[in-house]
Amino acid sequence: MSELGPCPAATCRAANGLNGGRNGGRICWAVAGTLCGGQVQGTFARKQLNCMACDYFKMVKNEEGPLNFMLLIPGQT
Repeated sequence: MSELGPCPAATCRAANGLNGGRNGGRICWAVAGTLCGGQVQGTFARKQLNCMACDYFKMVKNEEGPLNFMLLIPGQT
């Protein structure tokens, strides 16, 4: 665990099971305040370009395929 505390993606129960992950683990780009590169990230709107260029994002998107991939948490706009 970082000195910043646990990453919010690790504790986001609303995202549990999305993209086949536990909590927000496989939809971290949609969780506000996640930790990336040792720094707190902002809201989805502020971090989306960085996240969409991320190798992990690309891997999850590829593994889930176009019919199953979730970009947002249900109810999120």
